Amino acid sequence: QVQLVESGGGLVQAGGSLRLSCAASGSIASINAMGWYRQAPGKQRELVATITSEGSTDYKYSVKGRFTISRDNAKNTVYLQMNSLKPEDTAVYYCNKASNWIRWGQGTQVTVSS
Repeated sequence: QVQLVESGGGLVQAGGSLRLSCAASGSIASINAMGWYRQAPGKQRELVATITSEGSTDYKYSVKGRFTISRDNAKNTVYLQMNSLKPEDTAVYYCNKASNWIRWGQGTQVTVSS
């Protein structure tokens, strides 16, 4: 089964940027839709952004215009460019399929200070 490894998180001030990467151990070319999720302390995991194999994207309303999801099938990697970060974006970020999830990776911590 494909394994997912997220990276690129860190501590950033409000208004800053981060670029997250999700490297898959196998091919993602056949996976129709990939997504980025996040889980804040005490809250449920939520879907933040999705991208289809054709490149169509969709975003949670609160991140539209600030986050950009992309994928490189040749590198088996999905990215999340996050700009204009806000304290409420603080969470552990994960990638996975948009449905029929496979095993979750360890995630990457994003902390935005005010």
